[in-house]
Amino acid sequence: MGKRQRKFFLFCFAGMGACLLSAYINTFFAALYRADTFTTTTEIAPVVEEVMKFLPLLFYLLIFEPKREQIKNTAVVIALSFATFENVCYLIQNGAGHFSFIFFRGIGTGAMHVICGAIVGGGLAYVWQRTWLKIAGTCGLLGAAITFHAIYNLLIAYGSAAQYIAYLLPVLILTAGKLISRSSICLLYT
Repeated sequence: MGKRQRKFFLFCFAGMGACLLSAYINTFFAALYRADTFTTTTEIAPVVEEVMKFLPLLFYLLIFEPKREQIKNTAVVIALSFATFENVCYLIQNGAGHFSFIFFRGIGTGAMHVICGAIVGGGLAYVWQRTWLKIAGTCGLLGAAITFHAIYNLLIAYGSAAQYIAYLLPVLILTAGKLISRSSICLLYT
């Protein structure tokens, strides 16, 4: 497959492994705090999942000292593989009785994890270049990703129309971000 693809698959497996470990850690904390499903979904899962997605990225940053663009790409690959594995597990647990629900959940959850990965990866590409900002910046970026993830999970757990708004929100944010980045690139070349 070549050396370039080896890194990609390594980070895919790291994201899937982080997803698997997150499930066990979420269950552990839910049992430890005797949390109900709503509390686990809205308070425990966002923190655990974002920290677990961050750990392989932190290892990469500390050991290999990558370039800025590599940091962003790695964070998004980890987040996307995390979301893919999470959606596969959800599909296996709940079945595919309502395909439209599974479809919208898969796209919304995938987009949410990519946004959180982009927040952390894009921010770390900037923060990691400044020694005085590494710790505080990293904590702030993780806090922003956890907050976005928690809001998404809260809307999903609430149900009804809020659930469908939650599925659309990350997709709309990704679309807007893509349009903004394309227009800024066009402005640079004109």
